[in-house]
Amino acid sequence: MAKDTLNRDSWQPVLLKGTGTLKQKISKLRLGRTQVNDQYLAQLEEWFLLSNPRFRFNPDYQADFAKFLRKHSGGKNLDNQGSWFYYPWLSQVVHVLPDKMYQDLRTGRNRYLITAKEQSKFYNSTIGILGMSVGSHVALTIVMTGGAARIKLADPDIISGSNLNRIRTGVNSVGLSKTIAVARQIYEINPYAVVEIFPEGLQEKNMSNFLSGLDLLVEEMDNPYFKLKVREMAKPKGIPIIMAADNGDGIIVDVERYDLNKKLPILHGITGKMTAEHLKHVEPEDLPGVMARIAGAHLSTERMLESVMEVGKSIYSWPQLGNAATMCGSVLTFLAREIINGAKIPSGRTNFTVEEAFLPPTKAQLKKRQQILKMMGIR
Repeated sequence: MAKDTLNRDSWQPVLLKGTGTLKQKISKLRLGRTQVNDQYLAQLEEWFLLSNPRFRFNPDYQADFAKFLRKHSGGKNLDNQGSWFYYPWLSQVVHVLPDKMYQDLRTGRNRYLITAKEQSKFYNSTIGILGMSVGSHVALTIVMTGGAARIKLADPDIISGSNLNRIRTGVNSVGLSKTIAVARQIYEINPYAVVEIFPEGLQEKNMSNFLSGLDLLVEEMDNPYFKLKVREMAKPKGIPIIMAADNGDGIIVDVERYDLNKKLPILHGITGKMTAEHLKHVEPEDLPGVMARIAGAHLSTERMLESVMEVGKSIYSWPQLGNAATMCGSVLTFLAREIINGAKIPSGRTNFTVEEAFLPPTKAQLKKRQQILKMMGIR
């Protein structure tokens, strides 16, 4: 039972250090039955080919590769090259290239689409992500494209069965902390990453720590108080914030460039003079209206607005789609990479509506949409 609990709660791979054979290293840690995944030679060959594109149309590279292999190994067994990482939740030991070579390998197909300078700056950034529903897609897509060696994740919730329509995980993760689930996937992509998790979620007492050292903040929380509070703290620090809200099959994206202008109004002035402190005194029945303004209800699709009206009647909560969450990950990753690399992307709100691109709304649908907004008290 103790071992199962350890594997359930673990989220960081263990670097196997010291000398001796792999078997001896495993024995020292008392890992028990462990699967060994050793594709080190194949990784070396792929790295070699990516570094020598002249062999793309010349398959006769074996002699050159053998020469490179001798230099790389120094005549020693490949077992003692690179790094061995133990993944407790997988009961698996994996052999990986040295850090720099591994990063070059996994971003090799990014080249030209992302320049070497851009890739380096993106990788050496520190990004904080709040909210691991939509935020999980942002985190994993950032890491997949070679960004943010240092990443902070915060969410107080665990994965539930109804999360599986929009979070990239399986039924085996139900009941697991969302931050742990995402951190594991990050480390499975990049074992050299430095991930800091806040499974208690963003709180007054940890907010300064979370924001410390960030180059960019991705905000995807549901709590309206902390949505405003974290902006009130990030703004004077000059931390840019990006956010995306799913809108049916599309998304609504917000960019707040406090790094360029610390005098910008929070959330583009959408909430007026309301502060986080004001929200402590807002009646519970009025909070949905506040959240609707923050999320961009005036841009929402007809079906999205109709669904909000049905919460607590025919549906338990507002619906969210996996393809929209995935789109959030893609768009916010692009914005993160460009902002970190100095692009002057302006502050503002942008609507990406998939339905309206392929199925433009009729006049009757537009009229109905305005009626729903009126019923919600949104002009």
